[in-house]
Amino acid sequence: MTPDSLSHPAEVELFDDTLTCDVILPVVFEAGASVQRPGASEVLLRSVALVEDSRSGDDSEERAESSAQLQRLEARMDLTLVLLGRLLQQSNATLPTRPMRWSRHGLRIDLEQPANVSPGTAGVVRLQPAEWLPDNIELPVLVLAETGTAGQSHLWLRLHNASDALGSALERHLFRLHRRQIADSRRNR
Repeated sequence: MTPDSLSHPAEVELFDDTLTCDVILPVVFEAGASVQRPGASEVLLRSVALVEDSRSGDDSEERAESSAQLQRLEARMDLTLVLLGRLLQQSNATLPTRPMRWSRHGLRIDLEQPANVSPGTAGVVRLQPAEWLPDNIELPVLVLAETGTAGQSHLWLRLHNASDALGSALERHLFRLHRRQIADSRRNR
């Protein structure tokens, strides 16, 4: 059974009739944990949106008018951020990269080993929303369900007590991820 064809009530509850993204990202679920930096995830997602939207190919006319000096400055900033990111990654523990399905309601993480958590358990999902940015967002979640055995396990998590502002930033981020997935699939045809 492929992850896209899972039939479980939690799959329907989180992903039916809503925009979903299937991605492979650094992600971890911590049962019993609480959000350490309230508001930081919303700010980070909004900042990622500003950066990624400014780099989109849709504004080719504006890009053509941009001066060469500004483009060089942007390239230097990009290189500086990449180098800074690599330094931060060396000093911080990295999250394991895992397949996941994500919607505005919650997410399903595909694990190698069962997490052995009960439905209703509160916790936090920490994930890296953009591969070029070595920082994580924290999402408060409740465990809906877990299935599987060693080698193939699925953990469904519903967003819990997330602010409207975080929900809005999350929806915008998911829309951009979805749009990028569609563009990539068209390029690969």
